[in-house]
Parts: sequence; C-alpha cells; structure tokens
Amino acid sequence: MRNSTLFSLFFSCFLFSLCYSKSSHEATQLLKFSSTPKSLKILRDNWWNLIRNIHQFPVYVSSQDGQMEADKIEKLPGQPEDVKFDQYSGYVTVDPVKGRALFYYFVEAPQDSSSKPLVLWLNGGPGCSSLGAGAMQELGPFRVNSDGKTLYANEAAWNNVANVIFLESPAGVGFSYSNTSSDYNTGDKSTADDTYTFLINWLERFPQYKNRDFFITGESYAGHYIPELATLILKNNAANKNTIIQLKGIAMGNAYVDGYTNEKATFNYLWTHALIADETYYNIQSHCNFSSSVSNADCDEAVTAAQNEIGNIDMYDIYAPVCITSSNIKASVQPDPCAGDYVDSYLNLAEVQKALHATVHLPYPWTACSDVIESWNDAPATLLPTIQELIGSGLRVWFYSGDQDSVVPVTSTRYSIEMLKLPVESQWKPWYTNDQVGGYVIGYKGLTLATVRGAGHLVPSYQPERALTMFSSFLKGRF
Repeated sequence: MRNSTLFSLFFSCFLFSLCYSKSSHEATQLLKFSSTPKSLKILRDNWWNLIRNIHQFPVYVSSQDGQMEADKIEKLPGQPEDVKFDQYSGYVTVDPVKGRALFYYFVEAPQDSSSKPLVLWLNGGPGCSSLGAGAMQELGPFRVNSDGKTLYANEAAWNNVANVIFLESPAGVGFSYSNTSSDYNTGDKSTADDTYTFLINWLERFPQYKNRDFFITGESYAGHYIPELATLILKNNAANKNTIIQLKGIAMGNAYVDGYTNEKATFNYLWTHALIADETYYNIQSHCNFSSSVSNADCDEAVTAAQNEIGNIDMYDIYAPVCITSSNIKASVQPDPCAGDYVDSYLNLAEVQKALHATVHLPYPWTACSDVIESWNDAPATLLPTIQELIGSGLRVWFYSGDQDSVVPVTSTRYSIEMLKLPVESQWKPWYTNDQVGGYVIGYKGLTLATVRGAGHLVPSYQPERALTMFSSFLKGRF
C-alpha cells in the first residue's frame, strides 16, 4: 500500500467538496473507491502471479433459443423518428444457482451491420453503469433531453462504425442483479469471470457474431476491467485450442491502470494547468513520497492546501461548468453539465424499463453508480504487467486520453506508458477532424497513445466527433 493518508485525504476532499456532479458519476465513484480507508490494493508481484495463473474456470452456458428475438426493442419511449438500426436489451444469466444476471443494451450499425466488428463498452467506477454513461451520455445512438422523457440522436454515435454492446457489470450495477446478497461483495476477478461468462452466453444468443472481429473499449476503472478480461479471453482461447472469442484489440480512455503514476500525475497536472499555487506544488513535491507507506504532516498539509485552492470546478473537465440546477447555463452549454440528472429520470420511468425488458422489480431505483455493492475485495495497484503481456501477445493496444481531465489525467497515462519502456515507432504528431486538430498521437512498439483535444474524462461526451474519429482509427489500427 502506498501513502494511504495522502491518497485518502486528497481524493476524499475532492469527492465531497469539489467533484460531485451528476454528469460525472463514474469518476466520482473512482474517487470514492480510491479513498476507501481499507486497503484494497494487492502488491504488484502477488497480483501478477494471480493474473498469470488465471484458471480456466468451468463456464456456465445455457440455451439461448428465442432469446434474441425476445430481447429486441420495438421502440424506446421518446426516441426520434426514423431510427434505422436494430437495438436489443435484456438479461444474461451468469450464475443460475445464485440467481446472478447481467443487463446489456446492444445497438447494431445502421448500415452494413453484418460487415462491421463487435465492440464491448465498459464504464468504470468500479460499479458504474455503461447504460447510463456510455450509452446515454457518451457514444450511444441517443442522448436524453432536459425533460427526462425524450431522446435525441447522437450523430457521432459509435454504432456508425461498429455494433456495440453496453454491459452493466458487475451484478448490483444498474439493472444487473443477484438473488444472493453476498454477491455484492465483489472485485476485479469475479467481475472478469462474470463478464467472460456473459460474452460466451451472449454469443450463443447472437450466433451471427461468433466469428466477428471483437474489440473491448471503455474508460476510467475499465483500465482494470479491460486488461483483466482480455487476459482471460486469450487464456481460455488457448486452453480450448480454439478461438472462442475473436478478440483483436483493446482501447482504454483516461484509464486508471496504476495507482502510483496516477497520484504523481494528478498534482503535476493541477500545477501545470494553474489550479494550485507554486508553493503548494513545491511542498507536495518536497514532502509527499507517493511510493512510500509512510505519511507525514507536511504532506497532508500541502494536499489540504491544494484542495482549498482549486475551488468548485468539475475535476473531470477542468474547463467545463458544473451542474447548478437553478442556472440557465444548462441549456446553453454542450455537453450539458446536468445530463446525468436527465438520464436518471429517464431510466427510472416505468415505460422505459418495460421497453428495455428491465422489469425485474428491483427493490431500489436505477442509479448511475451502484449503492448496492457493499465492498470491492480485490484490486491491483497496477495493471502494467498485464498490459505488457497483452502487448506481447500481438493484441492491438490503445490508450486515449481527454486532455482536460484532472482525475486520470493524460500525464498519468504518459507516466504509465513510460514505465513500460517501449521503443517509439512513430513520432508524436497531430491528428485531424474536419481540418481541425483533434488531438495528438504517438506510436510505440505494440501500443498507441492518442490524446483528444478539449475532452474531459468522458471523452465522447465532451468531443463526440473527435471521439468517433479516434475510435474509427482504432478499429482500422491507424490514423
């Protein structure tokens, strides 16, 4: 465990004083997770041994006859007219004994869906909804109007170039549930196992996708989910001497992959973006040892000073307004800082839940980030060794980073990549969308980093066109 007092104090302060915004549930949940007093981090060496020895567990597979047709959505309440793609949603059971089932929302491409790849999108948290954030605020085909009842089209939706699954995982997130309360004591490993079981059964339900190129994408704490799931897929493909899932690549946005680099990078980002004073930054540099378990009063004092200096801003997009419900700013700014409020309202409408086949009468409302999950029992300090092995497997590995996020800033990603010690194969250069610089890209041996200019933590929400260009480039393997 690293400097737990520093980490807890800094991120707890941000959580309660700075960061709460309904449009940023996911990153708030990451801060909550990071500030938990109980150490959830496994030592790097121990975790690496665990990852290397993931067992090929018995996978529950059930008959999916007729389920695809039953899951088809006729029409979402308030959706725009003339929708030209098929959409599906429902439950996939991953443990029939415990009654554990995961909820998904799937949108096919409006044109040539049979020739386009299959993509799984995972939001982070841990414990946040890919339906509420990914689908409804970021890269999905619709966004929710301010009335909380109607939808409008997202012209830069990622299903323009792929068929996309949004998965609420683990059980206890969104509409996903378990009939066994102990399942809400969860963690990284059980989440990977359940997601793998979901995919195997989902492909039985949608057999036309079994031989389709498959990619995993996501953001924030999905920097844990994605490498762990990818490792499990590759190991089970190898154990079965058959490519069960056609995994071709992974892309992680503002990904929380290493605690040390993230702590170090956050303060550097705050200082270089004029959010904290020189003296405060120098004191943090002098007194805070991010690789040590020993705390000290001078470090704590410097971190408290940083918190006080920043003020009430959106830490997930430092230049965006915060959601103030009495303000008229909601209507004039895009993305709307109160978009999360509208999604909460929409997904709790009875008619919406019926259309989504989510009518399981849960004893609690749908929430963007889970209030049901009781504890997170395993989480590594770093995923860098896992990512190193995935690179060695030949898998396409991309990081992308919105450059206005201070919670998992681009500096964190750059520090993490630096620790991998990969040779540069293509030099840093700009990439473009509509003749404007969309960001910057650099190619390493086996890994690509792309920044997205003007985007915060939820990249497709802040810069939808640039995000779509970046995602399309990832699928092609080049800008």
